[in-house]
Amino acid sequence: MKKEEKANVIAELKDKFSNNAHYYITDASGLSVAQINDFRRLCFSNGVEYRVIKNTLIKKALDELNTDHAAIDEQLKGFSGVIFAQETANAPAKVITEFRKKSSLSKPLLKAASIESDFFIGEENLKMLSDLKSKSELIGEVIALLQSPAKNVVSALQSGKNTLGGLIKTLSEREN
Repeated sequence: MKKEEKANVIAELKDKFSNNAHYYITDASGLSVAQINDFRRLCFSNGVEYRVIKNTLIKKALDELNTDHAAIDEQLKGFSGVIFAQETANAPAKVITEFRKKSSLSKPLLKAASIESDFFIGEENLKMLSDLKSKSELIGEVIALLQSPAKNVVSALQSGKNTLGGLIKTLSEREN
């Protein structure tokens, strides 16, 4: 690869890292080209992008961001691929887990993940990351919790035939 091509790849990676709040670095060594292509298709269908990139180019792109990524530097050895996720932090972890189930393989391995500038190093974090709830799921749960008391009052009013006595009776019965 020529110097100009490397500079273009580094600039593109820098842009990807700065525009995607979440990225995962994986090790897919040992997978065949067909298996890598299957993994890419699965990534694409789940709204994430997977690219195999040289470790030195990843490091140089991260260096240009002026962020502290020392925790990830040690993981940039051997075969590395990067999964970029713009909105949902757990999408790459779910894709890796789904691919493993479908293909009965133990790869790709999670080397590291960056979620909102927090780093998760090692394969042992994959399950926790895949179980992580997305921002929209958390907002939905909060809204449901906030609506719950109002629904209880409305149902109590309706069960008592819209009378104050019925409401008091219903609320007193709930206490017991």
